[in-house]
Amino acid sequence: MSVNRTLAVTACGLGAFCVLLGAFAAHGAGPQVRTLLTTSAHYGLVHALLAVVAAGLATHSRLILGAGWLAVIGGAIFALALALIGMAGLTAMGAVAPIGGVLMVAAWLLFAFGALGLRHHPRDPS
Repeated sequence: MSVNRTLAVTACGLGAFCVLLGAFAAHGAGPQVRTLLTTSAHYGLVHALLAVVAAGLATHSRLILGAGWLAVIGGAIFALALALIGMAGLTAMGAVAPIGGVLMVAAWLLFAFGALGLRHHPRDPS
């Protein structure tokens, strides 16, 4: 299987960052910040996973490759915006978070369109 390594490594970086956010939310954050960080970690991890899957299918579809990049960029923007609101009190990042959200939605839609265009290659039964 051929993998887009740049996308896969970037997605894994997002995933690692979100694990750290989730760990801090569970063990170090106060109750008011915990919800923001947990949400941030959750959405970031889901979209990091989508990007890893897209990295594996990227050689078969440019749409899926684009979806992977939208997922990792959107997930990063959303996760960072919520983390900065919670940890640094930067409430202006509340205007940035929806940009990440729109990119994440676009990633799922683009992935779906890309998946529709994939050709089925039955495995050799031997």
